[in-house]
Amino acid sequence: MTDKNGTTQSIQTWPVPEFYFSVDISNVGKIFCKEVSGLDVEFDVIEYRPGDMPGFTRGKMPGLRKGGDVTLKKAILKDDKALWDWINQVKMNIIRRESVTIALIDESGIPVHSWKLTNAWPKKYTMEGFKADGSGVSMENIVLAHESITPD
Repeated sequence: MTDKNGTTQSIQTWPVPEFYFSVDISNVGKIFCKEVSGLDVEFDVIEYRPGDMPGFTRGKMPGLRKGGDVTLKKAILKDDKALWDWINQVKMNIIRRESVTIALIDESGIPVHSWKLTNAWPKKYTMEGFKADGSGVSMENIVLAHESITPD
């Protein structure tokens, strides 16, 4: 690529667009989503006061790692039952946990970044409302609980 001064720029200087991504759930398959949110990682903070620390302050160190729930927003497709089959298997203390890979893809179809959810299961399902005067696509939201999120 060439900039306005005629010099060549590296492809790495251009940001990856957010609209080209994939979601793959083991034993469920690839699902097509409009939106993915909640890819975050946070650490608990452990506060302590060592015996030799001067003053009245506390030291801080990282504790357990945790991730928030991930929300998938997708269109309802006719005869698409794979996700519902997984949701219907969730019962008290019986959960079919799956690996979920969310990949951000570049223009040539190659994943640039990907995130893996470990032991994910559908925690919540929400159907967006119907409108008699609407012209949009029927959408559903699936919230996934998981045990860890790691970059692939």
